[in-house]
Amino acid sequence: MGKVEGGMKCVKYLLFVFNFIFWLMGSFVLAVGLWLRFDPETVSLLSGDKAPDTFFIGVYILIGAGSLVMLVGFFGCCGAVRESQCLLGSFFACLLIIFGSEVAAGVFGFLNKDKIIEDVQNFYTKTYNENNNGTLIMSYQKVLNCCGTIASPCSDPEPDKDCETGIKDFFNSKLYIIGYVGIGIAGVMIIGMIFSMVLCCAIRNSREVI
Repeated sequence: MGKVEGGMKCVKYLLFVFNFIFWLMGSFVLAVGLWLRFDPETVSLLSGDKAPDTFFIGVYILIGAGSLVMLVGFFGCCGAVRESQCLLGSFFACLLIIFGSEVAAGVFGFLNKDKIIEDVQNFYTKTYNENNNGTLIMSYQKVLNCCGTIASPCSDPEPDKDCETGIKDFFNSKLYIIGYVGIGIAGVMIIGMIFSMVLCCAIRNSREVI
């Protein structure tokens, strides 16, 4: 009985520490999601009436998952301290949901990378052909330090990069952030689910012995 109780306490404290770290990581994911959503440069490029919103879908998934991770991390800490099977079971179920969301965000970022970039490039090209001196076009050129398109390059040698290439470079970096953060946090969640299962089993076995 003493060994069971000692092992359960060890797992309980480990789970508490893990959930606190988990809560911090949720804060980080939420911060990254909010940064990607409200980054002035990104918003200025996708602020047109017909601008593609596919990029923000992955961002919204990150924001939602980050918020849930913070909430679930808090309840996980409470469940570990109180040794509550009900709270730990709920914690495990929520982890499964968030795990799926994080994987979805990561896979979405990687698999739809080319489509998102192509949509933004097409949007820019169409807007450029309609009015190459418009406010939105000026915003693209300023943010991306580019000019013109591949088919209609600028006569000015500076900058020497067309905006289609600039769009590709810019959104590649943003989408990799979504992918790596989503998949990375999902990997950490697997550890949390293992810990919660072990603690639930330890609690049940301890009560059976008593």
